[in-house]
Amino acid sequence: MTVRRLLDHGLHDLPGPEARREAALLLAHVLGVSDAWLVAHAGDAVDDARAADYRALVARRVRGEPIAYLVGVRGFRRLDLAVTPDVLIPRPETELLVDLALQRIPVDGQSEVADLGTGSGAVALAIALVRPLARVVATDASITALGVARDNAGRLGLRNVEFVRGDWCAALGDARFDLIVSNPPYVAEGDAHLREGDLRFEPRNALASGADGLDAIRVIVRDARAHLREGGWLMFEHGFDQGAAARELLASHGYAEVFTERDLGGHERASGGRRL
Repeated sequence: MTVRRLLDHGLHDLPGPEARREAALLLAHVLGVSDAWLVAHAGDAVDDARAADYRALVARRVRGEPIAYLVGVRGFRRLDLAVTPDVLIPRPETELLVDLALQRIPVDGQSEVADLGTGSGAVALAIALVRPLARVVATDASITALGVARDNAGRLGLRNVEFVRGDWCAALGDARFDLIVSNPPYVAEGDAHLREGDLRFEPRNALASGADGLDAIRVIVRDARAHLREGGWLMFEHGFDQGAAARELLASHGYAEVFTERDLGGHERASGGRRL
């Protein structure tokens, strides 16, 4: 079986417009090569064992398993992050939260930053990479998720990140921060999307939060003030239709300069406020 024939089999079996790209990603992963190598070596033979491994991955993808879990990695900003079914798959819209955080973290000065519910570490590690003088505390209630994030930090050689287990602000103890960020679960428990696509395979506790999806955000907004220094910021991601509710929560808990920013798709995606 050649590289070309295996790719053709994958293209035939995989559904949707991304079939060609996904077939190449899976075969490149099995062979440990680049996409360019696949093109240059299309006529090369592939041994039976690795061909079988490839077909098994294609079959799992046909059943709906996310590509990120099958290949074990997902790109986020300038990072290639290891991901497992224990963590949410990083998504492009979350890069907005990182951008908003970086706007408020000095380039040439020290600052204390907390990332609540870090998962794979995407937000915390992206901040730590670009702001090496910042000290970042990444928390998660899941010990397995923290293990994924810690391993990612180690592979990236980041030494300005600390990992702490705990539920939201409870993990922070008595510490205070200049900035607290979070990409919490914000999907309503009954949302039909949870039974579709990649979401079926991602950890439910990283996706859904109460009847309206706002339970975790309510806790974070309520408790973060006690862990912010004067002038410190709280910012979090939320659903496209939750901007108004997020602003109301922030204002009702005494945050100033409350704002909501839209993602590249034009949807309200992240909100925040300042402790004065």
